[in-house]
Amino acid sequence: MEKCTTKYKFRVSNVFILLFVIVLSCASLIVLNGYTIKILSASRAYVNGESHYSKAQKDAVRHLITYLYTHNKKHWELYNQEMRVPQGDGMARIGLETELPTTTIKRGFIEGRNSHKDLDDIIWLFKTFYYVPFMNKAIKEWEQGDRLINELSSIGNKVNQKITEYDLNAADRQGILLEISDISDKLTVNERNFSNTLGEGTHIIKDYLIYTNIFFILIIISTVSIYYHIMVRRIMESNREIEINNQNLIIVNKELDKFVYSASHDLRSPITSLKGLVEIAKDENNLDEIRKYLDLMNQSLTRQDQFISDIIDYSRNKRMEFKNEKVNLNDTIDEVISQHRHIKDANEIQIHKDLAVKQVQSDPLRLKIILNNLVSNAIKYSDKNKSSKFIQIKASRLNKLLKIEIQDNGIGIKDEFIDKIFDMFFVTNTNLGSGLGLYITKEAVENLNGTIDVNSKIDIGTTFTVTIPLHYEM
Repeated sequence: MEKCTTKYKFRVSNVFILLFVIVLSCASLIVLNGYTIKILSASRAYVNGESHYSKAQKDAVRHLITYLYTHNKKHWELYNQEMRVPQGDGMARIGLETELPTTTIKRGFIEGRNSHKDLDDIIWLFKTFYYVPFMNKAIKEWEQGDRLINELSSIGNKVNQKITEYDLNAADRQGILLEISDISDKLTVNERNFSNTLGEGTHIIKDYLIYTNIFFILIIISTVSIYYHIMVRRIMESNREIEINNQNLIIVNKELDKFVYSASHDLRSPITSLKGLVEIAKDENNLDEIRKYLDLMNQSLTRQDQFISDIIDYSRNKRMEFKNEKVNLNDTIDEVISQHRHIKDANEIQIHKDLAVKQVQSDPLRLKIILNNLVSNAIKYSDKNKSSKFIQIKASRLNKLLKIEIQDNGIGIKDEFIDKIFDMFFVTNTNLGSGLGLYITKEAVENLNGTIDVNSKIDIGTTFTVTIPLHYEM
């Protein structure tokens, strides 16, 4: 029972572990994919922001050059308007690095024409991946671009100041144009490096996330497969157990029908015999004849008593819980022998013990049932024609087994009956047994995980050999 309970608990714990792994993997996948979406969304926002940064910078350069040659203030205003885009992004970067209030940082990103919906993701990616190599490199490029934007702003202010104070000559315009072109070229390279670095890093993160997704998916698939394998195997085992139980139930029902029929017959038979003998004895005046009738009545009552005793043993063997105790073989055998001294002619039989093993760890009740029935049979089926009658009880060790041999020189068993003697209610002599003793004995032996064999010769004797574990495990 303990083994079954332990096995059941082990199976249940295994199932819960598998379910826990599945739930944990699914939760990890949900969290992982949430972060994947967040990272990709933030990266997209940065790329989108860089495109606004780059376009605004190029438009600012175009308006500044136009203003340089036309002196039209409208282009100066447009230049300043476009310059606020990269300058706003720069202000946001400085705010992130110096941990300014979030509102200030967001205001800078809004100046940089970033979408309000992307601001939280942009800030989160910057703070979370700041020390990751690809992000740190992209931020360095961003910082370099902001320095170039500051240089471009200085050139723009210088151009506006010179145009306001005096007219520029061709040489001045050419020099300023070269400066603007040089900064614009550097900004183009810088912006391209920022996008490429961010893109490469995003691809690396995406690859890692894909591999991690695949890993968790494989875990889930494997765990679900193992879970279903366990459940299918358990269902199959359960079906096998149900089939075995159904077969056992059919056997038990057949045995029960046979038991009820035979028990009712065997219980009524002595009563009917007693009634008949009582009626005959009423009309009998001869004291010797009356003694004969009383002797016959006593035999009927003895059979009745033996039959009831067998039924009690049968019920105990079927219903009583197993006990696992140290059993003193010598004391148990002595108790069994003393209980059979009342049987007719039992005192004429010499009972010898040869016990190489004195103690066994087993169920005392079932061990006693086994010994009781085998000794009882040896006494009842003794050969009355032999002047010397004996029963030899041996106990020896056979590896991890206890071997018990009960040998007699009784009347023996015919060969055609050997295969039937363990059947319920099978008897060779209805006056000597109920047909339950050996059936109960075999069941008790099997309950103790043992075996029972018989070797018999007519007019020579019979030997029953029982082997059970020295240490019975429930």
